[in-house]
Parts: sequence; C-alpha cells; structure tokens
Amino acid sequence: MSQASVLFAYVPGASGYSGYSGTYGTSGYGPPGTSGWSGISGISGTSGFSGGATVATVAEVLAATEAAKYVSPLTLNQYQGTVPHGDDGSIDSGGLAFNAFAKAIKNSSNAGTTFSKEIISTYALVYTAGGGNDTHWGGVLAPNGDIHFVPHNANRGQKIAANGTVSTYSLTYTTGFAYYGGVLNSAGDIHFSPYGVTRGQKVDASGVVSTYSLPYTTTGAYKGGCLDPNGDIHFAPSYAPVGTKINAAGTVTTYSLVYTSGTDGAYSSACLAPNGDVHFIPHRAPVGQKVSPAGTVSTYSLAYTEANSMYAGGVVNQNGDIHFIPVSAAVGQKVNAAGTPSTYSLIYTVSSAYYGGVLAPNGDIHFIPNNSGYGQKVSAAGVVSTYSLSYTGFSYYIGGVLDPYGDIHMIAAAAGGGQKISTLSAMPLPMPWCLSSFLNKF
Repeated sequence: MSQASVLFAYVPGASGYSGYSGTYGTSGYGPPGTSGWSGISGISGTSGFSGGATVATVAEVLAATEAAKYVSPLTLNQYQGTVPHGDDGSIDSGGLAFNAFAKAIKNSSNAGTTFSKEIISTYALVYTAGGGNDTHWGGVLAPNGDIHFVPHNANRGQKIAANGTVSTYSLTYTTGFAYYGGVLNSAGDIHFSPYGVTRGQKVDASGVVSTYSLPYTTTGAYKGGCLDPNGDIHFAPSYAPVGTKINAAGTVTTYSLVYTSGTDGAYSSACLAPNGDVHFIPHRAPVGQKVSPAGTVSTYSLAYTEANSMYAGGVVNQNGDIHFIPVSAAVGQKVNAAGTPSTYSLIYTVSSAYYGGVLAPNGDIHFIPNNSGYGQKVSAAGVVSTYSLSYTGFSYYIGGVLDPYGDIHMIAAAAGGGQKISTLSAMPLPMPWCLSSFLNKF
C-alpha cells in the first residue's frame, strides 16, 4: 500500500520556535543547546537562569557543541505529520507511522549529548496582560518556525520567530475568552480553537489572519483540538453538545457525540493515538471519549474520575501511551496503545497545577506549570520527577511548544515573561519531527 502523509511540513512547536539558536552570537543566542543562558553570547531578551537552576557542566557544553557537527538530520519521509493513509483511503491501522515516529524520537535521544539537568531561562515578551487575565491559552508552531500564542483575552496576536524575535500582529477578530488552543493543518494554516467566539479565526502560512463561519457556537464551546489522519481538525468539546471539525479544504461540519456535559469543561484538548483515534482529554467528564479515523464516536471507562478539573491536555509518548496532564487530579492517568487506561503516582499535586504538556527529545513528558511551584515530568520508563522553575505564579502558563533545538517554550497566560526549558544540546531536530501531530499540545 503506498503511503501518503496527511501533512505537512511543520512543527508541533510552531508556536514557539523561539528557542532557535540562529547564528552563534549574532542573534543573541548561544550555540545549540545553550540558548537561554545568561553570559553566553549575550542572550538578548532573557533574564537568564533564576538562582535554583542547575547548569550543565563545561564538559557537557563542549561535548554537545562538538557532537552537533556530526548529527545527521532525521527524517520521517512519508511518515511526516500524522498517521498516513493509503491512496484508497484506508487507514494505516498497522501503526507504521507511529513506529517511525517512535524510532525517530529514540534515535534523537540517543544521537547526541544531553544536559544532566534541564536549563530553565526566561525572556521578554512584547505583549502581556497580567493579573490573571489569561492573555494567551496555548501555542502552535507554524511552518516557518514561528511560534504563535493563541489569543484568549489578548487583543493582538503574538509570536516568536525562529531567531528568538518576539513580535505582535493584528487579529481579525477579538473578544473576551475568544480561543483556547490551536492546531496546524496540512495546508499550513493555524486554526484557533473557538471557546467563546462566534466565528473561527486562522493564520495562514504567509501570516494572513482571517475569519470564517462556524456551524455551532456557544460560550465555552471547545478547548483545543487535534488533527486526524484524514486531515480534519477536531475541536475538543468543552460545553458544546456537538462535535465540530474542519477539513483541509476549510469546510466546517458538526457531528453527534456519545457523551455531552451540561456544564463547562467536559473535555480539555485532544490527542492523537497511534491507531489514528482522536482522544478527548477528560476535564470534568466521567468517561473517556474518542473519534476514530472513520468518524465513529465512542466512550470508554476511565481508571480515575472526580467532579472537578482533572486533566488539561494530553501527550503521547514514544511507547504509544497517552498521558493526561494533571490539573487538580491527585493521580496521573494514561491510556496505552491498546486503549487500556491506568493510573500512577504523582510527586506533586495542587489545584490548577498544570495545563498542557510537551514531549521532550529524550522521551520525557514535561507538564506545563499553571499554578504549580515545580516542574514535573514523566520519563519514557514511567519515572515521575520534579525540578525547579525560574518563574512561578498563579495561572502563569497554559500550554507549551517544542522547538527544533529541544527547547520547550511555555506559553504565557498571565506571566510577565516567557519561560523555556532546554532539555538537550546536540540536535538540531528536523522540522518534520517537531511538527509531528503525535506531539500534541495546546
């Protein structure tokens, strides 16, 4: 069966390749892997580490810089983007795309030198609306390497270029509680997921912002979304009683759901499983819900449920497990490639702890801190650990994006500055790897 990739050429970190280390020094960033360090090439716009961060050793930095010269870019060939399907429309149920993805991330993590500890740094933003105003909710990586912050209460767009330049741009439509998360499609368009708006809004590959009609609107309708193997973007139902999706041609349609909630927050974002199913991440819903590539909607039992905000966002790791990101949940929860949910212990829990997560090149899933005083991650082997952050506060970040140099950018919701985590030093990662829809985020 010949394979045709649904996508794209892009990166799931699109919204935030602001970690690219351009030319050494001239862009204000240091060598690959050192971006964010204060004192190295005079990083512009960053405040450097905060006191508690652990710096990599000089030997690690030198080894990483040298190793970067010999690391060949990895490619996923026909597996770029998402689960491929045959020319006859059949879905790759054998998981070939996922296996290629898993192999790529394992090769990446083994190919170069990694820092012994994460390097946490902050940088200046052009636009922030502090005081818990939820300026942005999530981010998306564009095909050109720009990371776009998704506007929630923001009255302007904000992005970070590959060279680290932060800038703003005009939006076509603004309103309170407008969008929550976004998704890049195969045409290179970033679609903002409608939360409290009456129209859809997107940014195309050339940077043009436009709006389009939605068949269904309501306050608190959807939170985030996911690109399926057919090229459709599914918005995750929060308060909406119907499902909404947008195909690659821009046609918006609705479909029936198995489970709907009478209150805001049933599901929060969505994640693509290795078999092509789009899983809606349970926020307040007592059941899991998914949509197959063929469009069949079904529910399944969860290992853990509670009345209030449980999880926000999900990430699939190299083993094929979808990890739900804990908001107020007391336990971690995941769904394996076979669809079996299970729970595991967390080191740190608190109300509104994390919103969104990102898969690092070494296989760790990092939870994005919202009201958390600590960073928390889960390794590919399932080991949970915490680490110090540079900047913490209430509702500071919602969602994150991985850039091609292994930097995880946290998207500022109410924070006065951007924050990133440098997790490795010896890539760079190829754009197709970064853009893989397996690396779902807000």
